[in-house]
Amino acid sequence: MISRRNIRVKVMQTLYAIDSISNDTNPGEPEAILTSKIQQSRNLFTYLIYLITEIARYAETDAIQKASKHLPTENDLNINTKIVGNNSLWKILENKSFHEVIKESKLAHFINTEFVKKTYKKLVELPEYKNYIEDKSREKKTEKKILEIIFSNLMLPDEEFISHIEEHFINWDDDAELMQTLVLNYLNKMSDISFKEIVSTEKLDFAKDLLKTVIEKESYSLELIKPKLKNWDADRIASLDLIILQMGICEFLYFETIPTKVTINEYIDLAKEYSTPQSGQFVNGLLDNLHKELTTGNKIHKKAFKNSTL
Repeated sequence: MISRRNIRVKVMQTLYAIDSISNDTNPGEPEAILTSKIQQSRNLFTYLIYLITEIARYAETDAIQKASKHLPTENDLNINTKIVGNNSLWKILENKSFHEVIKESKLAHFINTEFVKKTYKKLVELPEYKNYIEDKSREKKTEKKILEIIFSNLMLPDEEFISHIEEHFINWDDDAELMQTLVLNYLNKMSDISFKEIVSTEKLDFAKDLLKTVIEKESYSLELIKPKLKNWDADRIASLDLIILQMGICEFLYFETIPTKVTINEYIDLAKEYSTPQSGQFVNGLLDNLHKELTTGNKIHKKAFKNSTL
């Protein structure tokens, strides 16, 4: 589920965390930090899906409570609970790994019942929901769409929701955009994924190899970078930019199945998104120059790309 770009972000964040503690890390600690960041993303993704299911399932709770009134009205006795039988909802609920992550990470403790109730009440007032419950069919598209509406139209714009997530997940600021993509992709495709392993073995190996290589080759990569800084104020260069450049150099030299063009474009985008307003131009210029220099020196050796998983 997590892409190579997401993996690069996690490695970049790990390297930045190490840099922030003056590189004073114990053996194995960098990989432990990386693993923790990936696990935090897994837990956040699972919790967001869990919260969607709780809001949808509240229809049943609402129906039971209203029917249990001392003098229930006709409306109280006829609450439409179609969404509780939503096929996409049950595909999630029948996923064993989904419940395993909830239990292992104790995600149920984070649920705010009042928020769930309030969000459900907003849901039932939406025209889209009224159209959904009036439709007697169970078309896949509409089953998925109503869950997407809960997430995109009700959860994300809600300040209370954002505060709730920030309170329990310190990685929300870093992962917010990633989570929006992951959740919507999952709800749209509803593939049989393992919530315990949202990173494939191949991508996890890439993450660990990239992290290890950047750390081990730090001195060499800085030797290549420093001569290129003559037109830049070295003291004003963001430390994140240097990390991005080192990652790019290591991909040039030590990851033979990744095309150099892909590497350059990926790290320019990361610099624009995560660093300073000038970082995109800075990283673009230096990576391009470094690529030309390394190519001229016959130091970049790449395999055929057609079989490469990018």
